[in-house]
Amino acid sequence: MKIDLHSHTCYSDGQLTPKELIDRAHNMQLDVLAITDHDSLDALPEAHAYQATQKRQLRILNGVEFSTGWHNFDIHILGLNLPLDDETFNARLAQQHHTRLQRAIKIGEKLAKAGIEGTYDDAKAMAGKGQVTRAHFARVLVQRGEVSDFDAAFKKYLGKGKRAHVKPDWISIQQAIEWIQDAGGKAVLAHPGRYDLSGKWLRKLVVEFAQAGGDGLEVVHHGLSPDTRNLLASFCHEYDLQASAGSDFHFPNRWTELGRNLGIPLVLEPVWQDWDWATELNQARAQALLDAQH
Repeated sequence: MKIDLHSHTCYSDGQLTPKELIDRAHNMQLDVLAITDHDSLDALPEAHAYQATQKRQLRILNGVEFSTGWHNFDIHILGLNLPLDDETFNARLAQQHHTRLQRAIKIGEKLAKAGIEGTYDDAKAMAGKGQVTRAHFARVLVQRGEVSDFDAAFKKYLGKGKRAHVKPDWISIQQAIEWIQDAGGKAVLAHPGRYDLSGKWLRKLVVEFAQAGGDGLEVVHHGLSPDTRNLLASFCHEYDLQASAGSDFHFPNRWTELGRNLGIPLVLEPVWQDWDWATELNQARAQALLDAQH
């Protein structure tokens, strides 16, 4: 089975609608896709309804990606296999959404002080029914010709310490884990190889995540060196964490693709190990491991 447990739609900072994302997942022959928009489950009813009209099977997992604060770093925690109708969890999502909205308004105000007026309204229009994120501001700045490309928007205005940066008031890692697990989901540390941390600080992050009760690490994601991938796999063994894999897909580009090169090493326990639908997959992995050992 081909699995991708990290993707985004236009309901957060992705560029595809749920329908377009699912069509692409079918084109890439995915069997399981987790939709994990930032602080939002809003894309999922639409995604499930559209998939119900398709002939080809595709399991869609309900997911979310929380931003958390940790030692002045923004650390992302995925919630996987969540319900859509948990009132407490949805209220907590609304709280996080409000925090994100207030940050977006302040970013717009800072850009206005820098002489670039009206960016919040443009970013909000671009986001449509989704949440306004820094990615929307970056695209507005590119469209207006204020910067040459997406990365330049962060380097000049939106990144940490830059003129329009607003320090977010995110929840803690422990809160995110509790919220996810209270709703019956699994909490996974997203793309741990992309936080620009030294080996010492990466271990500290994983240790604190595990001590807070986290379930798994995203040990396979875009941009990982073989050494970092091996290090993350060793952390799973050392701290009794399950393994996840995801593309963090936002839009079609030459660097990331749904389901591409996301195989989890057979020696690691996958995050789906105890999910009902995964019995056949787990048996196939166990057999493949036995075959490899012989």
